[in-house]
Amino acid sequence: MYRVFCESYQNFINSFEEKNYRLEVAKPLELIVDIEKYKEEEKKQSEAFKKLCDLICFMKENVERFPKLKAFLWTLSSRNMQGKKYNVSEEEELQEQAKLVNSFLKLAYWY
Repeated sequence: MYRVFCESYQNFINSFEEKNYRLEVAKPLELIVDIEKYKEEEKKQSEAFKKLCDLICFMKENVERFPKLKAFLWTLSSRNMQGKKYNVSEEEELQEQAKLVNSFLKLAYWY
């Protein structure tokens, strides 16, 4: 599942030629793909790290809406990626990010 997410994320990113809203929404997801970068951002307590933590909490709270997230959250936990509410993300942004993660897991960007 993690490999599917990582490859789908790259395919998604590569499908755009210029910056746009969807790329901005997806930005914190790059920390899931790059564990070393995740660790660096965690040490810095960066905004991207806090946004990812908010997203992980949001996904846990909404696993009924997005059932594919349940196993994926376990995968994140096994990589020591834990959620914590920092409240730096808007509700709309969290919803879009969760939909994007769900679409990755449903193979929407799997080539």
